[in-house]
Amino acid sequence: MGTVIYAIVSAVVGLGILIIIHELGHFLIAKLSGVGVLTFSVGFGPKVWSRKVGETEYALSAFPLGGYVKMVGEDPDAEVDATDIDRSFSHQGLAKRTAIVAAGPLFNLLLAVVVFIWIFMVHGVPTLTTVVGGVEPQSPAAQAGIQKGDRIVSVDGRAVKKWEELSSRIKESGGKALGVRIDRDGREMDIVVQPTQREGRSVFGETIEVWAIGVASEVGIEKSSPLLAVGRAFYKTGEYSVLTLVAMYKMIKGDVSPRNLGGPLLIAQMAGQQAREGATSFFFFVAILSVNLGVLNLLPIPVLDGGHLLFFLLEVVLGRPVELKHRERAQQIGIFILILIMIYAFYNDITRFLEG
Repeated sequence: MGTVIYAIVSAVVGLGILIIIHELGHFLIAKLSGVGVLTFSVGFGPKVWSRKVGETEYALSAFPLGGYVKMVGEDPDAEVDATDIDRSFSHQGLAKRTAIVAAGPLFNLLLAVVVFIWIFMVHGVPTLTTVVGGVEPQSPAAQAGIQKGDRIVSVDGRAVKKWEELSSRIKESGGKALGVRIDRDGREMDIVVQPTQREGRSVFGETIEVWAIGVASEVGIEKSSPLLAVGRAFYKTGEYSVLTLVAMYKMIKGDVSPRNLGGPLLIAQMAGQQAREGATSFFFFVAILSVNLGVLNLLPIPVLDGGHLLFFLLEVVLGRPVELKHRERAQQIGIFILILIMIYAFYNDITRFLEG
């Protein structure tokens, strides 16, 4: 029971951070653009706590699976007092409206960058080195004489300093014998290894055939300088953004099973697991979730931020706003799609739970 509560609390904290940052993006850019903000809510449904500061009501609502910022004149058909025209969202120029809508997802991506910088600089990340942490019995590496503790220096005369480089050289070998130089207790020696093909898994769980020599890497902790940490953080955020889009494409195409789609129960389970492993693991998980949230919200689906941005793009093309009846119909379709996805994700959660 304690484990379940811990997982739920971890998930609520993690999702709460993502929601606050997302809505804070809309809120801050709206304020900077001179748009009035009436409500800043974390969660949907009945309000369990609220406090009004100036014109803005800050609230916590019953269902913490989202949030919203309500702005003056957000509904284009709502009547706006003449004194509030300049502060109305719908009466702002296209550039300001675009910035306000895009700020939510972009703040999620920025959160991921900040978390990654902190992790890379302060805690470091587990990194696979070229030091051999283990050798499979009867594998090509074992037959060639590679031993645990050896450091692989180069492959076919090309230096390797990271496991990714070593793995890439082996996979690209096409099965031809490789000239491998190793460092054993300060003494370098050259050996020949013949890779073999075996079944592996891609990052999306797909079955693939890869060339391997049968060694495992020793894990080290790598910290980065401030400048390098910033660069790596932006790169890592971009990498996870691309992976999110590729995973969705593969799921739609059928290459990846939609059973991998998860909902609140899976998030709670994973959040609890990461929290038990420590703050670094937990916030790394939060950063990945933040990337997912930012990317998914930019998809051109009505109701999502990306849907609003799509309407703004059509406004540029047409030279006028999209008619209200068309927007309402599109939003109804968008809501229907999101509900179906949420039901299916929740079904997957329950199925995984029942299967243990």
